[in-house]
Amino acid sequence: MISQRLLLTTAALCLSAQAVAETGSFTVKDIQIQGLMRVSPASVYAQLPINTGDVVDDAKIALAIRQLFATGSFEDISLARDGDVLIVNVIERPSIASIKLEGNKAIDTDTLMKALKDAGLVEGEVLKRASLDHIKGELERVYFGQGRYDATISVNNIAKPRNRVAVDVKINEGESARITTINILGNKAFSEKELLKLMQSKATHFTSFFKGDDKYARERLMGDLEALRSFYLDSGYINFAINSHQVTLSQDKKSVFIDISLNEGDKYQFGEPKILGEVPINEQELQKLLLVKSGRDYSQQLVTASSKLMKQRLGSDGYLFSEINPIPEIDEQNKKVNLSFFVNPNKKTYVRRVNFQGNNKTDDHVLRREMRQFEGTLASTDKIDLSKLRLQRLGFFKDVTIETPKVPNTTDQVDLNVKVQEQPSGTLTASVGYSGGSGMIFSLGVSQNNFLGTGNKVGINLNRSETSDNYNISFSDPYFTVDGISRGYNIYYRNTKLDERNISRYATDSQGASLSFGYPIDETKNINFSLGIDQTDITLGTLPSQLVQNFVTEHGNSITSYMGVVSWNYNSLNRGVFATKGASQRLALEFAVPPSDVNYTKLSYAAQIYFPINDDFTVRLRTDLGYGDSLPFYKNYFAGGYGSVRGYRDNTLGPRSPVIANDPDPEVVGGNVLVENSVELIVPTPFAKNYSQLRTVFFVDSGMVYYRNNPPYNFDLSNLRYSAGISIAWLTAIGPLSFSLSRPFNYDEADDRQNFQFTIGQPF
Repeated sequence: MISQRLLLTTAALCLSAQAVAETGSFTVKDIQIQGLMRVSPASVYAQLPINTGDVVDDAKIALAIRQLFATGSFEDISLARDGDVLIVNVIERPSIASIKLEGNKAIDTDTLMKALKDAGLVEGEVLKRASLDHIKGELERVYFGQGRYDATISVNNIAKPRNRVAVDVKINEGESARITTINILGNKAFSEKELLKLMQSKATHFTSFFKGDDKYARERLMGDLEALRSFYLDSGYINFAINSHQVTLSQDKKSVFIDISLNEGDKYQFGEPKILGEVPINEQELQKLLLVKSGRDYSQQLVTASSKLMKQRLGSDGYLFSEINPIPEIDEQNKKVNLSFFVNPNKKTYVRRVNFQGNNKTDDHVLRREMRQFEGTLASTDKIDLSKLRLQRLGFFKDVTIETPKVPNTTDQVDLNVKVQEQPSGTLTASVGYSGGSGMIFSLGVSQNNFLGTGNKVGINLNRSETSDNYNISFSDPYFTVDGISRGYNIYYRNTKLDERNISRYATDSQGASLSFGYPIDETKNINFSLGIDQTDITLGTLPSQLVQNFVTEHGNSITSYMGVVSWNYNSLNRGVFATKGASQRLALEFAVPPSDVNYTKLSYAAQIYFPINDDFTVRLRTDLGYGDSLPFYKNYFAGGYGSVRGYRDNTLGPRSPVIANDPDPEVVGGNVLVENSVELIVPTPFAKNYSQLRTVFFVDSGMVYYRNNPPYNFDLSNLRYSAGISIAWLTAIGPLSFSLSRPFNYDEADDRQNFQFTIGQPF
């Protein structure tokens, strides 16, 4: 192809020179360009080394043609003379109107188009003679990298108006070559079986048809080699090296044989570490951060972690761009590595501006008030990390990232670019839902944790179900004052209906209001105070339990209570929704104050903690404990259902009170002692890309409600009910959805069990 182009160019040069030479050299009075369709005349004049008034000869003609060909825009060029006018005739190369890919499934179109773009093949560019072969070769390279050596690519161009072409690419992806064997040579310290476990690439085995881990891919193999290297470096083999790796393809292009040759070298231990260079803080603080200890096996991971910890410590004092360079000195005789950590703090760094991106709904001031790194102050990694954590805890965002680019033309300033990705934080529409315990639920109103982007929590809900009606108006401002004191209001009315679905043989109508304030203690703790009034009217149904009858006889059927609540809260969770690490605790004391019709106290404790195992798996422990003294029956604790002990129907675990002697179906009346615990394993959700919106857990729940000094419901942990199963929660645009499939055990035959439970349109 190249030699053909040279011949055509040479012929054009000769013919053009001959056309001008027939009338001899001449002085150009005018220049005319013919044949242009897409290229502008101005660009041709700019490349043409001939101007009006120039004397044209053979050398200038040849130079002009070479320079115009060099632009790559023309298929053919010829120069001719018409009197004193120089005629430039060109045939433009067509431009690429479109590139269409057909037949690709294993590799998505965006990936293939990016590979073509990186090779300079994009829509709008000139289609050169070699472009079609280039497209084919580039796509074959991508498929060969995925182990699809029998992939075939055919490229055709279809003429379009205005000297354009459409490139039509048909792809037959073929099949990925399968790895038949992986041989590792040179290993002594570790068996081949141990090393193969570190690799994602596997030789064909009985589950390969499902996992697909025996499909060869170049990128995966490169990652496997890096995994082997990291493993040896973390095991003390500082001189480890991979001598070679060879990939052999069978003749039918269906099998791959991989041979890896390595040199382990000797095993080394850490010697005495040193900190050298300019240390702007107390050196002992950095010494405490060194994870490398003399006599311990050498580990590159510990070296990297030590450097990172020291850099972060310096960053907390404003040295955001400090450098920690570990320099190893190998003692071959004693097989030790003496490390010297050279510290270069660079200049202290200040924050010029804090910029927010992605908060299309949330106001800037809502984000800014959570920031602990301020403009015009010394930059601190601790404050930047804390700012990110506080934004994540809001629960408004799927993801939060903070970048610290340097300010141009400065050496000591950075900008903080805070990028957030918003997620649903409530519902703002009418909805229809279903709960296994309440039947159909009709909801109308607004329930928003980030109302109109202000960060305030607003709830105006009208909920009707087959068992109850709930009307509630609530408002909470987390920043009632600039220093973080919160204030909230709540007005409610609840009506319980008597029907066969209702577990009780009585109904309670409650109405009331409360005012609350919250006071921050520090970044993770706060205290809340609340004062409210509640009036509860009791309606007895058919054959109410003896407990309810006794209460109404003693106190009447209309109870007015003035309630105070004091709570202590701790929260170190990394996210407000679907956390993966951290803990939360809440200790609350509720009590009635004079002149209430009843006097009672209620102490509750709730806690949860997350233990990340790795990037994909996390263990969550939860506990809920409660104790009440002189509780009215409608303030009793209940257990069972989603968010409590799954596998048992809502509010059905606990003491039962007979209506009459030998009642075969005594009523669940709750108790004054609550014990609930859960152990959950959070796992990746299959086929889901976004774990921040969807969560799958395997769980074991336990719990029970007791009635102190009321046999046979005295506190006895042997009476705990258990269940195990799987649960999925999904945060959707219209509200949260959650369901669980569980199996109860250690149950009593009288317990009301429910294996499948789900909720739509209500919080989980």
